[in-house]
Order: sequence, then C-alpha cells, then structure tokens
Amino acid sequence: MKRKGSSAMGFYMMGVACLFLAVFFLTIVFGAKTYRDIVAGQTGNNQKRALLSYISTCVRSGDMEGAVTFSREDDRPVLIIADGHTGYGIRIYQEGENLVEDYGRLEDSLNPRMAHVIGRTEVFAVEEAAAGTYIVTTDEGKVFFRTRCGEGKKTTEADDR
Repeated sequence: MKRKGSSAMGFYMMGVACLFLAVFFLTIVFGAKTYRDIVAGQTGNNQKRALLSYISTCVRSGDMEGAVTFSREDDRPVLIIADGHTGYGIRIYQEGENLVEDYGRLEDSLNPRMAHVIGRTEVFAVEEAAAGTYIVTTDEGKVFFRTRCGEGKKTTEADDR
C-alpha cells in the first residue's frame, strides 16, 4: 500500500513541477515579446527624431549668409547647404524611399550612387516660408528652421574697441 500512495504522490509532485515549469517558460516568452515590442517602438521613435534632427543640424552647421538654399533637380526637391565659398556642399534629397545626402561640387549633377542614406522616408518636401525660414517635410513630420546668419549684432567701430 505504501507504494501506491507514494506513486500517486510522485505523479502529483511531477505534475506540479511541470505546471510551474510551463508557467515559467510562458512568462519568459511573453516577456521577450514585450521587450522586443518596446525596443521596436523606441527604435522607431529614435528614427523619427534622428531624421528631422539631422536635417536641422546640417542646416545649423552650415549657417552662413546665402549658404542654405533649395532647388529642384531631376524633378525632385533638393536642400542645398554650401560649404563656404569653396563651390562644394551638401545636397539632401530623396532617392527612392530613402532620404540621402551627397557631398560634392554644387554645379555637378546629383549622384545618388555615391550618396549616403540618412533615413527612410516616402515624403520629402522643402519650401521657403519667408526670407530665411524653411520648412522641411518628411513622412515623420515637419521641421521648421530659420537661418541665423546676418541676424546677430552687427559690429561697429565702437564695438571693436
């Protein structure tokens, strides 16, 4: 009789252990899925911020008088940021589903094969809202920026002393 009782107790203990093991594995699986979803959302948010911030940073870094312009080349909008008076500069435009930048001579035609991908976007539009104020639109949103050059305090002979 002792054998039958301890056999039933062994099966009961084995069942409880298997149940705890199954719950443990399900918790791991659901936790991993939740973590993966959180990381995907965070990556998407970072991509949105990075694309618009990169454009704004490029404009701010090249902010000299007349350096920031836009045009239409090959029937697409191109944001142009001249590199001083060297004749070279950054051109930001859409190539396929990517926003790209290429650095080169500004009078040369666009070279998408040599361009670096900034990020993925289906929409890219550039417009000048007012003198020196631009609006760049991507599928991630809009970024407004105003070129700062020429707006600082003008120096006079009295300021030089």
